[in-house]
Amino acid sequence: MDNNAAATAIAIIAAYLMGAFPTAYIVARLRKGIDIREVGSKNMGATNVLYEVGIPEGLFVFCVDVGKGAAAVMLARWLGTAYTVQMAAGGISVVGHAFPVFLKFRGGKGAGACLGALGALMPWGIPYYFGLFVVLLLISRTTTLSYGAALLSVPFMAWLLYDSSELIIFVVVMLALLITRYIPRMKEMYSTTGSWRGAIFRRSLKERY
Repeated sequence: MDNNAAATAIAIIAAYLMGAFPTAYIVARLRKGIDIREVGSKNMGATNVLYEVGIPEGLFVFCVDVGKGAAAVMLARWLGTAYTVQMAAGGISVVGHAFPVFLKFRGGKGAGACLGALGALMPWGIPYYFGLFVVLLLISRTTTLSYGAALLSVPFMAWLLYDSSELIIFVVVMLALLITRYIPRMKEMYSTTGSWRGAIFRRSLKERY
């Protein structure tokens, strides 16, 4: 195996293992003795931890999950792999979060790891994404939909800021994966509220369905 192939293999395997590290599950177990996949939205993610365990714990999980995606890309870059391999590493970290070997492949949606990977691949887009997320959150007061809707702007950032067809394709594939993972949750919110307006717009950040 030549050096490039070895570096690629290391980057991909490490990306999966980093993504698969079940931060939310461990934090919820240690802090409240619960399986975060069985309470609230039943998602192994930062938002569910924030509501079901606590704000500090939720913020910690968010930072670690974002860090996993960013670390996967940065490790691949440090190993000297091609840009396509760096993108693949970011994507694999999301897959690892969604299907962690440590929890019998039952994980979270992967949004945090996806944000981290995208941030490492296109850092100039971070201020635009964050600004759009804040605006949407102020309007809807729905965390999940706000960061999800803000992600829809990322392909345009990849086009306008980086002019990279490879990056655009990668972002679209990542968004397709996340949308597929979030469809059941959206249906659940609609069923609970009885309307899309009720599912999207909430009276406060504390309100949850």
